[in-house]
Amino acid sequence: MKRTKIILLGLCCLLMLPLSMQAGEKWLQGYKKVLVIGAHPDDPESMCAGTMLKLKAMGAEVVAVYLTSGEAGIVGKTHEQARTIRQAEARKACEVLGVRAVFLTQTDGNAEVNKERYAEMKALIEAEQPDMVITHWPIDSHRDHRVCSILVYDAWRMTGRGFDLYYSEVMTGMQTQNFTPSLWVDITDYRDKKIEAYLCHESQELEGAVKEYHDTMERMRGMECQAKYAEAFVQQLWK
Repeated sequence: MKRTKIILLGLCCLLMLPLSMQAGEKWLQGYKKVLVIGAHPDDPESMCAGTMLKLKAMGAEVVAVYLTSGEAGIVGKTHEQARTIRQAEARKACEVLGVRAVFLTQTDGNAEVNKERYAEMKALIEAEQPDMVITHWPIDSHRDHRVCSILVYDAWRMTGRGFDLYYSEVMTGMQTQNFTPSLWVDITDYRDKKIEAYLCHESQELEGAVKEYHDTMERMRGMECQAKYAEAFVQQLWK
């Protein structure tokens, strides 16, 4: 009787573990082409650069897509000057990660949801033919993040749900809101490289963000899946 209780307790504990711990991150395996679509330069890196590196190590081609070029993101610079600087920083970050950079044509701080923008996102995804896309969680204090998420979701539906869609977080609490993950990736072995890529965005002075947000967030997600550092995700269900 005592042995039966111990076995039942063990089974209950196993069922309470995060999905990634039960599956050994098997949900990441088998993807051949991955797009990580963020609203601004530094968003793909912020969301999931560790997972991007892990996917590359598994053999996937990974592409960082930037909805805008961060035109409004440098005080004292014109949009054209800021675009040049921030695209160069993004390309440098992508070199660190070993991924390709793609820039769409929206404007930082003025991202739009309309017929033309839906078509632009759909055309990008159709051209790239990913089997996995990661983008912003749609409930976010930054309007551009919300726009990016809506455009990707629409493209997922309009392309016949032909790829697996996942949402991730950026600076949770300040930006991402009400995010409850169901999948985790242990990024402990890739964390230093992630921060190196993130800090390539020198114009944004991100050292403070690493200490105030990323360290706390990635350690918290790590505790949720029994790792030192982790990134977390929610998969869009097929509906």
